[in-house]
Amino acid sequence: MRFPGWMARASVLAAVALGMAACGRGGGPGGERPPTLVAVEVVKAQSVPNMVELPGRVEASRSAEVRARADGIVERQLYVDGTEVEANAPLFQIDPRDLQARVQQARASLASARAAKAQTSSLRARLSTLVQRKAVSVQEYESAQASFRQADAALMEAQAAVDRAQLQLDHATVRAPIKGRTGRAQVSEGALVSAAAATLMTRIDQVDPAFVIFNPSNISMNELQRGVADGRIDVGDNKQVKVTILLDGGERLPTQGVVDFSETAIDPATGSRTLRARFPNPEGRLLPGQFVRGILQMGSIRNGTSLPERAIQVGEDEASVMLVNDENVAVRRAVTLAGQADGRWVVQSGLTPGDRVIVDGWHKIQPGQPVSIQSEPIPKAKAKAP
Repeated sequence: MRFPGWMARASVLAAVALGMAACGRGGGPGGERPPTLVAVEVVKAQSVPNMVELPGRVEASRSAEVRARADGIVERQLYVDGTEVEANAPLFQIDPRDLQARVQQARASLASARAAKAQTSSLRARLSTLVQRKAVSVQEYESAQASFRQADAALMEAQAAVDRAQLQLDHATVRAPIKGRTGRAQVSEGALVSAAAATLMTRIDQVDPAFVIFNPSNISMNELQRGVADGRIDVGDNKQVKVTILLDGGERLPTQGVVDFSETAIDPATGSRTLRARFPNPEGRLLPGQFVRGILQMGSIRNGTSLPERAIQVGEDEASVMLVNDENVAVRRAVTLAGQADGRWVVQSGLTPGDRVIVDGWHKIQPGQPVSIQSEPIPKAKAKAP
């Protein structure tokens, strides 16, 4: 029996529609999608680094204000603002002509004092012979001796005046007191500087190494001490506190520092203490006055938790993980992080031992979706020696 053409076309369309409906139901038994395969890590209580994050401010390890030590007019600036200079490098040249004239004047006074001393020395020698012959009185000889001593003192005074004038001339070339990075010049050519007023000319900061100053509250420091006392925190034999710096945007400084100073006094205005960390800074990425965040590793927590970095979902407001509950359904859990160490995040709160955290595959699922836990791979047998 032959069907009309329109009935044949309707049968084909109906079959296509049934096929698409079957595909929409997942194509599996009962029309349900199979659970997504994920890899999990069971949370265990273990020893993890005790990470404390604090805001900090960068300081130069050495700073020097370069001030005028001679009077005069600035002739030249001998360095470029912001460059590195060695210790004793020339920075400014003050007009030396007046100081050179003072040196010449002091040297002339020195020559006169030497001549006077030579004259009194010769007179004393002659009178010494005559007084033995009683050709002159003892009073005349003592007067000659006094004149000689006065001439000797005048010679020393003249020599000191020369040294002082020469020192003032040397100060006409303003030099760097330390090695470091120069700041902006505070005077320009033609400016009058004064030694009495100690005119500020520039500043030099030594930024390698650099210091980072932290101000934790005394309450948190006492809590740390209580944790050490009751055994929750283990500091071990090594009391050294390592510090990692987070720059703008969360970038980590590649070099680590150590805390080298802890203030024993408490700031009464803020109730905080001062910690200072020392950092190698060969590239000058840490600059004085810069604000950074530091992660301080203060011992280890005996019964802490940590997770691989790839298991953590870090958002703008909070961090979270995906867990697998007892019904093998994915659920989201917010967690509080306390820093990174050895490729793992230290979790401060939000997890308990026994929780199953999805490590791989969480990006393919949504909360409430059933999952299938990937079994652990069987370790390969070691090859026997022939």
